[in-house]
Amino acid sequence: MKKYRCLIIDDEDLARELIETHLSQLDEFDIIASCASAIEASKVLQQQQVDLLFLDIEMPVLKGTDFYKNLIHKPKVIFTTAHRNYALDGFELDAVDYLLKPIVFSRFFNAIEKFLATQQSRNHSTDTQTSDKSHLFIRENRKQVKVIFDDILYIQSLKDYIEIHLKNKTHVVKYSISAFEKQLPTTFKRIHRSYIVNISKVTAYTNHDVEIGNREIPISENYKQSIQFIKE
Repeated sequence: MKKYRCLIIDDEDLARELIETHLSQLDEFDIIASCASAIEASKVLQQQQVDLLFLDIEMPVLKGTDFYKNLIHKPKVIFTTAHRNYALDGFELDAVDYLLKPIVFSRFFNAIEKFLATQQSRNHSTDTQTSDKSHLFIRENRKQVKVIFDDILYIQSLKDYIEIHLKNKTHVVKYSISAFEKQLPTTFKRIHRSYIVNISKVTAYTNHDVEIGNREIPISENYKQSIQFIKE
């Protein structure tokens, strides 16, 4: 299992301890340091590789947002703060998320899921440059689960989640359908805002829908061109 290296930066001892406690419940993360100031953290970053920062915004001497702007090599960042009015600053810096103190675990876990989704997408893009993969791993119930592309019938979007339908099983994962689409081989086509189908599994089709087994899946007007791929 890949371990992600985290650095916690916050001038409040209790705030750092809470993040440490939350991270201790997740197997994928190692805390390499916990710093009380941006100056202290900069020394750590000069010496060690960091994958994810938990960075407080309102700190003495140097604000977290200013510190992050000045980094040459920017790890992914989750901003933490007691002040709602800093949210825009955080997202303008392409933050993974913005957590308001006191940080409850459910909200913290949601931010972690967003980070892991970005890493999974990036890692897959790197992999596909060097080889044709027959599978991918998805995060489900805190485990990395292997899914064979040829086993997938179709994918359905449900707001912040997707359902990956196999013949005898369905995986539900927190992912956007657009991001997941980028990881699929060319045998998969988007036929609707909410649906991607495995063309090799289509048993019948009309101008308005496709059939996979006993399931009818609609084709939207914006994706009519997908029918041409099915005909081929």
